Amino acid sequence: MKKKILSILLTSVLIVSLAGCKAKEDVNVASNGNREQMSEESEESTENTVLRVGANITPHSEILEEAKPLLAEKGITLEVVQLEDSITPNTGVIEGSLDANYFQHLPYLEQFNKENGSDLVSIGAIHYEPFGIYAGRTSSLEDLSDGALVAVPNNVTNEARALLLLAQEGILTLNESAGINATVEDITDNPLNLQFKELAPEQLVAALPDVDIAVINGNYAIEGGLHVSQALAVEANDGLAATAYGNIIATSPDKADDPALKTFVEVLQGPETKGFIEGKYDGAVVPLNGEN
Repeated sequence: MKKKILSILLTSVLIVSLAGCKAKEDVNVASNGNREQMSEESEESTENTVLRVGANITPHSEILEEAKPLLAEKGITLEVVQLEDSITPNTGVIEGSLDANYFQHLPYLEQFNKENGSDLVSIGAIHYEPFGIYAGRTSSLEDLSDGALVAVPNNVTNEARALLLLAQEGILTLNESAGINATVEDITDNPLNLQFKELAPEQLVAALPDVDIAVINGNYAIEGGLHVSQALAVEANDGLAATAYGNIIATSPDKADDPALKTFVEVLQGPETKGFIEGKYDGAVVPLNGEN
């Protein structure tokens, strides 16, 4: 009788033990299955990523169109939203209709944030567009007469940049402490009594027949059919302007670490995109090394 009871107890222990092992196997299988499913879902999420980026037509949209196939290889579909003004690309990011934008430099972004109470951030610099002085009614800087009319951009940061270029050429003198925040109030010497006509950047090329010279943003000069080789003077590529005015990718703080946007910036800073910029724009657009 004792042997029978012992046999029954041993059999029960074995059954419980086997059941426990089976349950553990089932848990492991389920756990592995969940991990595999999560991995597959993550890959599918990456493969179906769509980025909407607001950009000026030239050269920004052209550069983005070139990057589309490279991004597609990484599972990212890029939708380029062409915008010609300098306000809508930022408000679109703030409102959420755009994931990022590509049209501005950091000083402009900082000024925009200050004026609008926004907190957009740069996640990478892509290229630099040298500012140039272009001939209107006067064909050379040496021929500028007293009271000559000079067209400059009407936003704070780009007007400062225009004044710095005029100072670089010895046409006027600025207060040394003004730097990239210079305004006409910082002019300490204006021997030719230059008069300034402030215009929206996109209107500067069209204004050339009505002014003696104009200081024009690189992208609007290109779009207006001008070439950097035609400029009477150009910012130096290794000067303050090149480091201060690199065109950036801007987004909202909550998307600053988004993996798709990081990949987007890497592609735009990569060798294929740099090669395209150097080959197409012949010095009017200069690729940068990726500083924010």
